[in-house]
Amino acid sequence: MTARVLVVDDLELNVKVLAAKLTAEYFDVVTAMSGAEALETIERENPDIVLLDVMMPDMDGIEVCRRIRADPKMMHLPVVMITALSEPADRVRGLDAGADDFLTKPVDDDAMFARVRTLVRLKSMMDELR
Repeated sequence: MTARVLVVDDLELNVKVLAAKLTAEYFDVVTAMSGAEALETIERENPDIVLLDVMMPDMDGIEVCRRIRADPKMMHLPVVMITALSEPADRVRGLDAGADDFLTKPVDDDAMFARVRTLVRLKSMMDELR
């Protein structure tokens, strides 16, 4: 299964590391370095899933997720929040914003690949039903 994954993080090293790992697993990877760029990239690249950092300047990942869920063209796009935050309240904020899942930094590769594959498979089925 191949899928287009959008990796969003304001730290270039984090983006490069995740992109390299996903590319090695045969995913097509596109990247963005800010919330605003992520929303533009979604419109332009039509990814199958978004891996979204929570803590970013200007527009954080929670707000990006809210905007994805508010847009009828993007609302069914799976969003996995990636965070160094470990408080349950932080996860609740993300889930309230519409996140489908969470990964905690440092990201466990096997968990990331499993979540991406599962959510892409579910999106594919939902796209067929729609």
